[in-house]
Amino acid sequence: MKSKNLFIALLLAVIGYYIGSIFFSTTHAALIACITLLVALWTNEALPLGIVSLMPLILFPSSGLLTTKEVAANYANPIIFLFLGGFMLAIATQKTNLHKVIAHKILNIFPATPRGIIYSMVITAALLSAFLSNTTTALLLISIALFLTNDAKLKVRLVLAVAYGASVGGIITPIGTPPNLILLGFMESLTLPAIGFIQWIFMTFPLALMMLMVIGYVLSHGVEDCHIAELQDAQPITSEQKYLSWTLVCMVILLLVNSPVKPYYDGLGLSENGILLGFGLLMFLPGFNFLTWKDTNKIPYEIIFLFGAGFSIASAFLETGFASEIAGLLTTFSNLDTFYLILIIAAFVTFSTEITSNTALVSMILPVIYTLAVDTGLNHELLLMVSTICASYAFMLPIATPPNAIAMGSGVVRIRDMAVRGLFLNLIGISLIAIYAMLFWRHLL
Repeated sequence: MKSKNLFIALLLAVIGYYIGSIFFSTTHAALIACITLLVALWTNEALPLGIVSLMPLILFPSSGLLTTKEVAANYANPIIFLFLGGFMLAIATQKTNLHKVIAHKILNIFPATPRGIIYSMVITAALLSAFLSNTTTALLLISIALFLTNDAKLKVRLVLAVAYGASVGGIITPIGTPPNLILLGFMESLTLPAIGFIQWIFMTFPLALMMLMVIGYVLSHGVEDCHIAELQDAQPITSEQKYLSWTLVCMVILLLVNSPVKPYYDGLGLSENGILLGFGLLMFLPGFNFLTWKDTNKIPYEIIFLFGAGFSIASAFLETGFASEIAGLLTTFSNLDTFYLILIIAAFVTFSTEITSNTALVSMILPVIYTLAVDTGLNHELLLMVSTICASYAFMLPIATPPNAIAMGSGVVRIRDMAVRGLFLNLIGISLIAIYAMLFWRHLL
């Protein structure tokens, strides 16, 4: 099966090259072929994710797109170290079972009804994934969701609640999901003004809250008669869990204090990448001892390599001028009213994400959107933000986001279950983002 998938990926790359050569230069056709190969291999899993993510180090130099040095630099992007620190914190949280304590306390806030439990899982997943990886959050909470009921229909809704809540919660902070980090890395590479931690939360939290309410309402429709299992009493919080929770609280406070609020407050001027990595390394120090070196085996290094591949793709788009070519094609929409242009971009990114990795898509689309905005004189930060957030608002297919894939892997969700509800949520999400961007973000970016 994997040999067949590898052949299909290579065939698609060849087809991509020949189709690309009809409309673009040979260099751009080679870039299309490389990206087609990477996306196909990420999608059909013919090769391990980490191996595919390292292939730009070979493909791009051999195709004359970038030098090895230029590609390798993308695998040491400062944003990668921010996420590395986040993985260490997530592993420490899981190792001490602090996530179960947090989840249990949040679950007890809501009514013990099917709708109440669905909303509790949506909001719990969102809050955890705002500061932890949404992939990690989904993995941690879906196992809990499966034990909350024996009713098959309610199980499906709870698993989807975790997946959708984790995806939406990931937009709340810059570290919640890979596309956010790719946006920050892209902006940093172009020396664009940074979006601070607290500014990001201020911009995204109301939008996320509205979407979470919609998700909870849609998923709780028709489950009024489902049976809920009784929750076991929570175990007393241990001293180790208390110590870790206060450490995490201190980190969040430092991030908030460090974040500038222009023009009123300039922040502390510390590197957010350094803060996250520093607290991640703190987990190993004497006096903390939450992690040992063996625990680093749990760090998903393939995701870190995926970041490097994503930044390499974005770099190739810019360096070869391919972003300008595609932006030129998109300028046919530039005469539209800003609202309709945002609506088109939002729909394009959302539905494109359904059939490929949202990380890979954001890596490819940000240079295009930036070039389009510069060429047409539009607010590039606004369009980049819309594109990035929409990459997390894909709810139809398992390949769209890691939480969707994890939900499908639970064994209780069918593609039909996800696609039917996901299509409706996609349309709601696109509309909300377009309206919110025009009413709110346009005045802040």
